[in-house]
Amino acid sequence: PMSHVMNTYARLPVAFTHGEGVWLYDETGKRYLDALSGIAVNTLGYKHPRLVKAIADQAARVLHTSNLYRIPLQEQLSDRIAEAAGMDEVFFCNSGCEANEAAIKLARMFGHKKGIELPHIIVMESAFHGRTMATLSATGNRKAQAGFEPLVQGFIRVPYKDIEAIRKVAEHNHSVAAVMLEMIQGEGGVNVADETFQRELRALCDEKGWLMICDEVQCGMGRTGKWFGWQHAGTKPDVMTLAKGLASGVPIGACVTSGLAKGLFGPGNHGSTFGGNPLACAAGLATFDAIVEDKLMDNAIAVGEAIRKGMAEALAGESGVVDIRGRGLMIGIELDRPCGVLMARAAENGLLLSVTSERVVRLLPALTFTTADAQTLVSMLAPMIRDFLANG
Repeated sequence: PMSHVMNTYARLPVAFTHGEGVWLYDETGKRYLDALSGIAVNTLGYKHPRLVKAIADQAARVLHTSNLYRIPLQEQLSDRIAEAAGMDEVFFCNSGCEANEAAIKLARMFGHKKGIELPHIIVMESAFHGRTMATLSATGNRKAQAGFEPLVQGFIRVPYKDIEAIRKVAEHNHSVAAVMLEMIQGEGGVNVADETFQRELRALCDEKGWLMICDEVQCGMGRTGKWFGWQHAGTKPDVMTLAKGLASGVPIGACVTSGLAKGLFGPGNHGSTFGGNPLACAAGLATFDAIVEDKLMDNAIAVGEAIRKGMAEALAGESGVVDIRGRGLMIGIELDRPCGVLMARAAENGLLLSVTSERVVRLLPALTFTTADAQTLVSMLAPMIRDFLANG
């Protein structure tokens, strides 16, 4: 039967009925090793007892009250985020693009308060910040933007990780209010910003009085082995955005501020009906608790290393493999040719992954993945890549 779902995704012809641990089961009972976790969302895998209980208990109390009233669970979750980041304020919304919209509005308000008539934000080539009008404009992907012009003005694009290009912009343009970037570009191909660049950028932002905005939507919440990707370099942004893995599958986003960005928004400047409702916050708190109690960040480092090492050994000598990179459980395997077919092929073989930036096999397993799961993954994926490189 034809359904009425709008055709915005080229979906694989598979539907899942339930999951357990890091495995998903489809309508025929076939099981799949999930190395994508709902695109970095299902932090705790499937059927995690703590998460299931937190959601069920909260559903029996109250799902939603709106932000016209105090929401104690939201206050608790904001404390956990602020404590993990060493930052000050948290605005809750429902998605990554909403968190990034809030960050863009903050940067513009910051610029106006400094007397900049038309504040600009420096953004990166290959960036992905969302599909709403402002976040689409900030995104460095012409394919995603095509057909939606006129785009939102006020963005200046530079090559990723190019501090000199940013310095050049600063020389010629005095309307810059902020720099916005992902410490690891997810959709852009799992590109990792080196720590020297991160520290130079922080210093430049301090020197110029710009906000440094870190989009941690895909790499935040323990995925890289620290709470947030920027923590590896020991820097701190003025604004950070979160979503995806924050509540292990319940929609939630957050825009977090400190330093120059603290205290910019007051009542009436921004809002969200659903943002930070009791259900989402209960799931967020359960996610924080599980990451801490089960030492899932240490696990992300160890298991991520096992996957990268295992893949490097299994693919040794393959000239078609350009690079195996990433941090923790955010991994990209770049090939020398477009490899989109691998997504469907892997699914047929009982493995879930994605291909991004045309040539990069992207792995985003749940933080509960084990070294045994890593070995299973390598034994499934490496032969598929070898076969693809040999036979197309």
